[in-house]
Amino acid sequence: MTSKVILNNEDIRRTLARMAHEIIENNKNLNNIILVGMRTRGVPIAQRLADNIKSYEGIVIPVGVLDFSLYRDDLASRNFYPVVRQTRIPASIDDSVVILVDDVLYTGRSARAAMDALIDLGRPAAIKLAVLVDRGHRELPLRADYVGKNIPSAHSEEIKVRLLEVDGIDQVLIEKTSPGAEVNTDAAV
Repeated sequence: MTSKVILNNEDIRRTLARMAHEIIENNKNLNNIILVGMRTRGVPIAQRLADNIKSYEGIVIPVGVLDFSLYRDDLASRNFYPVVRQTRIPASIDDSVVILVDDVLYTGRSARAAMDALIDLGRPAAIKLAVLVDRGHRELPLRADYVGKNIPSAHSEEIKVRLLEVDGIDQVLIEKTSPGAEVNTDAAV
């Protein structure tokens, strides 16, 4: 496998600062927003966005953690039992604008599963999607409202997001997999 760094730590910092500004600009009432990180790497991204918004506007945005493992549509085909982790939403999502946060948007299936999990928790006024990387190749009619970086990729490539809080380093890599190798459709697990 060959890999190339697409975003380094400074690129990620600037990208998340820009995304936070976009969230501020596109939402008149920041007090009605809840950021919900999709496990695993969506959680620290959501927290960083909330920290940026607080430093720019002085408003504390609640940050939740969503485990959507049991809502995946590939459980039977993968023939494995997911490790279910805690979902923690710090405020009612009813009538709130929930911004789902993930590291990579690929097929859209994880985002769909996360929306199904959210709907079981309440009825938000709106659900928006924020992703650090959009790599294309959608299988469902979904798009992100807030995108850090569009990185066109081949199906034979994998986008790997590494975050300090999880991996000890901030970087985004693109890796070419060997022919016939199975590509992880979750991009970064």
